[in-house]
Amino acid sequence: MTTLTDLLPNTTMQDTSFPSDFVHALAPALQQAASLARSLEGRVSNNPKAEESTDVKAALTLADTAAQEALLAPLLEHFPKIKLEAEEDTPTVSRFSQTDDALVVIDPIDGTLRFYLEAKGPYAVMIGVAIPDRYEASLVALPREQLYFDAVRGGGARMCSGDAAAETATLGEPDEKRILVSHNLPSSAVEKLQDHGYEVAAASGGAVSVAPLIPGVCAGLRLVRENPEGVSIRGRIGALISAEAGALVMGATAPFTTDIRTPAPALLIAKNENTLAHLRDALSTIKD
Repeated sequence: MTTLTDLLPNTTMQDTSFPSDFVHALAPALQQAASLARSLEGRVSNNPKAEESTDVKAALTLADTAAQEALLAPLLEHFPKIKLEAEEDTPTVSRFSQTDDALVVIDPIDGTLRFYLEAKGPYAVMIGVAIPDRYEASLVALPREQLYFDAVRGGGARMCSGDAAAETATLGEPDEKRILVSHNLPSSAVEKLQDHGYEVAAASGGAVSVAPLIPGVCAGLRLVRENPEGVSIRGRIGALISAEAGALVMGATAPFTTDIRTPAPALLIAKNENTLAHLRDALSTIKD
């Protein structure tokens, strides 16, 4: 059987079709992983990873491992040489040769503790490919909402709902007033957004990163103060999708970095300059 690996023997920066082929190969697996996670909601327990320093980082369920393996199966079939940075240590991880230029980053359930187990907001399933340190293709699913997003740099973004065919992703209605934020956003920032007339809701980083594409949502605000790197490389996967859909994707004072290794404490995503100004106004209330 001919695979994408046969067609693309060296998945490097010179293979201009690779990001599109990556999305084509992984989109069905993303929906499968999301369906697995959704089907296990309420039926799995937390089995914390002992080596992690916080409850959030330690959270692990059977759903995390099952969703990750669903993503790794087609990835190994089509792209066995890629470098891999997977959230969980599942059996298939060790089968990749890790000799290629492309780095695939996976978070099988983003927001396991608060948003999957505790259901305090939308969680996400995410996979992206960076060459070498910039995302060139990204896929994000919100299983509970049955929303699926993907994008290739320079090629626009797509979304689909449920079993519908993928369509060009759009930013929705201009008068929407709901903002998704980090679970630990300081109360001063939340109150400032509310003063501006917004409804504020907590969400996983993956959901925040595609917030303006979600029906009824106009923006997302992510703030990470507990580690020096700020937003993790996994938390940046969806930013490409929002940017390709036409959203404003910014850091606290400048455009959000496209280098996945450059520290970035804040991620602001908005449909327009007015909402972006309100996000920045909210950040200005936070005192170290």
